[in-house]
Amino acid sequence: MKLGMLTACLPHWSLERIATFAASTGFERLEVAAWPRVGGREFEASHLPVATFTDEDAAATVSVLERTGLGISALAYYENNLHHDLERREGIHAHLRHVVDTAAVLGVPYVGTFIGRDNTLSVKDNMALGDRMLPALVDYAGERGVKLIIENCVMEGWHPDGYPGNLAYSPELWEWVTGLGFGLNWDPSHLTWIGIDPLETILPFAKHIVHAQAKDVELFPAKRNRYGFFGKVDKGDDPWDMGWWRFRVPGRGQIDWARIVDRLYEGGFEGTLSVEHEDPLWGGTDDKVTEGLRIAHHTLRPLIARS
Repeated sequence: MKLGMLTACLPHWSLERIATFAASTGFERLEVAAWPRVGGREFEASHLPVATFTDEDAAATVSVLERTGLGISALAYYENNLHHDLERREGIHAHLRHVVDTAAVLGVPYVGTFIGRDNTLSVKDNMALGDRMLPALVDYAGERGVKLIIENCVMEGWHPDGYPGNLAYSPELWEWVTGLGFGLNWDPSHLTWIGIDPLETILPFAKHIVHAQAKDVELFPAKRNRYGFFGKVDKGDDPWDMGWWRFRVPGRGQIDWARIVDRLYEGGFEGTLSVEHEDPLWGGTDDKVTEGLRIAHHTLRPLIARS
């Protein structure tokens, strides 16, 4: 198991600057953000120009990795692959293929994305849509030696009423997702707030969990008693403000990381545990973000055996 970090929390830094920080902090791997641009929504970043990736870009990236001693565990483009707008959906698929192409050039084994959801359809109808639309993406990646992996983020902000906007939020749906040929980029924080014990999901899906994200969560049950499970009705300008929970860096929330890492080892996990920093208390400035990453490293490093 290796300890890594997702670069999206530092959207305005260059990949070289992030790599220098990550190596000096003690991280071993980077999960590199590869959205088309910075600022589509919070926590999107573009640290590799995948749509126009050249031999010179590849050489520069390899040089950064060699200098810092880091590896790339996965490229990250978490978007709605079942978007109801057909033009938007095709644009997402086109960019995802660019990300896959870049991963193949760099020898990166995984590209992370979302299933997504067409909000005009039921879950069952979305699954039927996915059966028609998604295998071509899996095949495109596989033909290039890359595996698409799905994060189990709920993406409640994509739905007008706070319902799941990414149909990979439960083990029931993982059976469908993995049946389509996707791997799992497993994240315990999302499971925790929707009432699923993350520890109990590891062994049943151990062969499919090829990458994992380390994000914590803090729950406020008294506030849930006011808003209900689906969160505030009036979220103002922030569709992600559920009102009764918030993401935290590992070590500042409710997840028992010692037991999680131990169970991952029990399941034979040999991939990267990648810190995904979305903690509002350790956000807002570069100094706070980097300190949040140091807190996460301090929490997780003692739990992972050094190779």
